[in-house]
Amino acid sequence: MNSAAETFVIESVDPSTGDLLERYAPYDGRRIEETLSRVHQAQQEWAARDIEARAEVLRAIAACLRNNADEASALITAEMGKTLGEARAEIEKSAWTCEHYAAWGERYLTPEVVETEWPETYVQFPPLGVVLAIMPWNYPIWQVMRAAAPILMGGNTVALKHASNVSGCALLLERLLCEATDGRDLLLTLLVPGSSVAPIIADPRVSAVTLTGSEEVGIQVAQTCAKHLKKSVLELGGSDPFIVLSDADVASAATVGAKARFQNAGQSCIAAKRFVIAEDVADEFEDRFIAAASTLSVGDPRNPTTDMGPMSRADLREFLGNQVARGIEAGGRLVAGGRYSPSPSAYYPPTVVTGVELGNPLLVEETFGPVAVISRTASERDAIAFANASPYGLSASIWTTDLDRAKQLARQLQFGSVFVNEMSASDPRMPLGGVKRSGWGRELGKYGIREFVNTQAVTIGPRRAV
Repeated sequence: MNSAAETFVIESVDPSTGDLLERYAPYDGRRIEETLSRVHQAQQEWAARDIEARAEVLRAIAACLRNNADEASALITAEMGKTLGEARAEIEKSAWTCEHYAAWGERYLTPEVVETEWPETYVQFPPLGVVLAIMPWNYPIWQVMRAAAPILMGGNTVALKHASNVSGCALLLERLLCEATDGRDLLLTLLVPGSSVAPIIADPRVSAVTLTGSEEVGIQVAQTCAKHLKKSVLELGGSDPFIVLSDADVASAATVGAKARFQNAGQSCIAAKRFVIAEDVADEFEDRFIAAASTLSVGDPRNPTTDMGPMSRADLREFLGNQVARGIEAGGRLVAGGRYSPSPSAYYPPTVVTGVELGNPLLVEETFGPVAVISRTASERDAIAFANASPYGLSASIWTTDLDRAKQLARQLQFGSVFVNEMSASDPRMPLGGVKRSGWGRELGKYGIREFVNTQAVTIGPRRAV
C-alpha cells in the first residue's frame, strides 16, 4: 500500500446535519488480497452453475432486498440524503432488476445459430470472470445492483469499490447478498481509496471493469484498463436536454420537467439538466416550471412530507454554487433559488436560471444538483442543434404531439437514449449508456448482460462439400 492509502480515512457523514455517522479503516494489502481471492474462487463455482440455478439465486437476492428494505432505505437516507420515499423506490427497482434478469437471462444468453457450410456453427456467451464495479454515491444500492444483476446472471462475480461516503451501503449489500446466496462470495466490497484502484484493475484475477462516475475518473480507469488490455464499460457525465417544441403539451412538460430535474436533489446522470424550449411556448413553460420548483418542500429527508433532501456532500454544494455564480456572470438570469447559508449540512434550494445561451458554463459543464437551466430556441432545427451542442451524450427527452416527427428527430439526437413525452429514466428492459464524453458500453437489457460475457464462436467440422 502506498502512503496515500495508509493515511486515507473513510468517513460516512449525514448530509442533512453534517454529523459523522461512521469511520472505517481502509483495507490493507492483506485484506485486498483476501477479498480478491475469495471473489475469484467463488466465480469458478458460480460459472459452472446453469442458467436456471443462477436465476433462482437472483430471485432470492430480490426477496432479500425487499425483506430488508426498511434498514437499507434508512441507511441510504442517512449516508447520502435522499428522501426515504426515494430510497425505498431505489430498493424496489433493484429487486425488480434482479427479477428481470432471472426471467430473461436465459433468453439473453441463448446461443445463436449461424448457418454456414459446416455441420454446426453457433455463438455462445460464457462468463468472463471477476468484474470490478466502481460505483458512485447518488444511488448507492440501485447503481450497484443495475450493474451486478446482469453481471451475476452472466456467471461472473463482483468486486465492489463503492464511493467512500456510502461505505455503509456497500457493506450492507455485501451482507445481504451473502445471506441471500447461502454464504457465496458473489459480491464482496473493497474499502479502498482511489489510489488503490489501478493495482486492483491490474490484478490478473480481475477480468473487466464497470464504472459509473465522473468524466475525469472515467479517463483514468479507461487508461488503466487499456494498459492491461481489459474490457470496460463507462457510464460517465451527462448534460441531458429536455426539449419542448411548439406543439407540446406545455403543462404536462413543465410538471414532468420539474420532477425530472429535482428528484434525488438533481443528482442523477440522466436527470434533465438543460431545458431547450421553443420561443413561442417559453413564457408559459417558464412560469409553470418555476411555480412547480417553488412549491417543493426542502428539508429533513426522513420527514414523509419532504420533497427534496440535501445534496450528498457539502463540498459538492459549494461546487454547484460556484457553477451557478459563473453561469450568471456569463449572462444567465437567476429566477428561483440559488442562495443558501453556509452550514455543516448540504442543503441547496431548487434553482432555476433562464436566458442561458451557448457558451455559458452551465451548458458546457454537467450540473450535478438541483439547478435547472432554461434556454430558448427559434425553431425545431435550432432546438436539435442546441441539444447536440454538448460534449455529453447520455440521454434526451423531447416533447411534441407529432409522434412521427418525434421518431425522425430522435435519430438526429446524439444521445444513448431518447424519451418522447416522458422524462429520462433507466429500465432493466432497455439498454442504458452514452456516446461522446458520456462514455461507452451499455448497462441493462440484453445489451448490458452481453458486455461481460465472452462472445464465443464455435465451429464444428468437418466442412461440408459445397
